[in-house]
Amino acid sequence: MTALGLALLALGNWMGLVWTPSEREMGDVYRIIYVHVPAMWMAMLVLVLNFACCVGYLLQSSWKTDALAEASAEVGLLFGTYGLVLGAIWGKPTWGTYWDWDPRLTAMAIMLVTYVAYMALRRFVEDPEKRAVWSSVVGIISFVNLPIVWFSVKWWRSLHQIQSTPKTVDPDMTLALRVNAWASLILLTLFLLHRYRTALATREAEVAMPEALPTDVPGPNRASEVA
Repeated sequence: MTALGLALLALGNWMGLVWTPSEREMGDVYRIIYVHVPAMWMAMLVLVLNFACCVGYLLQSSWKTDALAEASAEVGLLFGTYGLVLGAIWGKPTWGTYWDWDPRLTAMAIMLVTYVAYMALRRFVEDPEKRAVWSSVVGIISFVNLPIVWFSVKWWRSLHQIQSTPKTVDPDMTLALRVNAWASLILLTLFLLHRYRTALATREAEVAMPEALPTDVPGPNRASEVA
């Protein structure tokens, strides 16, 4: 599966850089969309999974669900940050600046910050049950911003272009974008499975770990002295 993902990624990048035609207005600068757009799609997809897992944990209190919630948040934050950085690089030649307080960019940045807070909460709360419940609540709150990110270009006047459709894009461009999207999906799945297994093993170890002995319990030497 890893080989397939890497092969598709190589093919998609070749198609995006060499095979597809130049864009009428942006020329070759637009070619970054073949990695930027799939990265943002994957981020949104996996954060939907995080939301579902957060709701699922509050309903069923399953450690597997909590582990998948943690894994999906980590992978979503990775892809989202990657996509945002690529968007900033694209913005420099097209907008004249790396960053603009555009509604979509701002909403995406805020959403990523909330997921950073989600991950920070998981690191600082030691009790597994409290950590799972509190982070689930934060994950649900963080998800509220995702529809705003998606619809922002339609709700407000924005520098960011609205979503294109296959009807308005050259078929070769659409095919290259889809190949890169499938490659990104395979790699995302691999990352997600790896992080899920790690998180689940950690969770099971925490739950199985015996409670620490009280500090006032005498050790063997001290017990003999008392006797």
